[in-house]
This record gives sequence, C-alpha cells and structure tokens, in this order.
Amino acid sequence: MNPIFVAAVVAILVGLLGGSLTDTGIWYQSLIKPWWQPPDWLFGPAWTVIFALAAMAAAYAWRGARTRAQREWVIGLFAANGFFNVMWSMLFFTVQRPDWALIEVPLLWLSVLIGIVVFWRGARTASYYLIPYLVWVTFATYLNWTVVRLNAPFS
Repeated sequence: MNPIFVAAVVAILVGLLGGSLTDTGIWYQSLIKPWWQPPDWLFGPAWTVIFALAAMAAAYAWRGARTRAQREWVIGLFAANGFFNVMWSMLFFTVQRPDWALIEVPLLWLSVLIGIVVFWRGARTASYYLIPYLVWVTFATYLNWTVVRLNAPFS
C-alpha cells in the first residue's frame, strides 16, 4: 500500500479524533486566556498544516527505512505521537483539566523531537517536515502553561 496514502489517512483520522474531543463551548470560553493567544479560528488551519507535514514526514521516514525494524520504529513513533496528541485534547477539552494536559504535553513534545532525531540520519526530509510541529507544540505548551497559571486551580 502507498505510504503517502496510509500516512494521509492516519493523519486525517488522528485530526478528526482530536477535533471531536475539542469542545470550545462555554467552559473553554470562560477561561482567562493571554492577550497573545491566536484567534480560535486559526487553530484548525494550523493543525491541518501540521498534520499534513507530519503525514509527509511519515511517508519519507517509511521510505527511508531500510529494514523491517526501522519501519516498525516509524510506525511506533507516529502511533505514540498520535496517541499523545489525542490524549492532550481529551485532557484539556473533554476532561477540562488544562493542568493535567500540561503534565502530559511534554510526552507529545518528546514524541515529535524523538522523530526528528531518529529520522535525521536516514530520512532527513522527514525531520525537516517535523520541525514546524515541534515549534507549534512548544508554543502550545507555553499557551497551556499560561492558561493554567491564569485559571488554576481546576477541579
């Protein structure tokens, strides 16, 4: 099966699942947010670009893998990243615990960084495609931290 097609389908499914857990209703609107937070409408397009780049990274990493073990690493890294991405959305929006999401987000950040490091030698293009994702998650982590600082405690 074509790795680009598989990566695109998986990226779309992860995005849809994470999006379905993202409720920007009354609870979210009542949170105090920093003045520098981007407008809500920007998050959808930003994540769409991030997931498209991640899908391309997965395809390049898959093609750069020379052995079955390396391909399993590619699958494992992207599966872990998808899990942590969805888990963050669930903790922040569904469970309404930005403080718990802040504890979890380093795992999401590390899952992107590990991909960049692991793919650097055999699939450098995959690493390049993941850099915007790492930058975005770094920004989102700071935003998450600020929201927690402005609104804690949560219960």
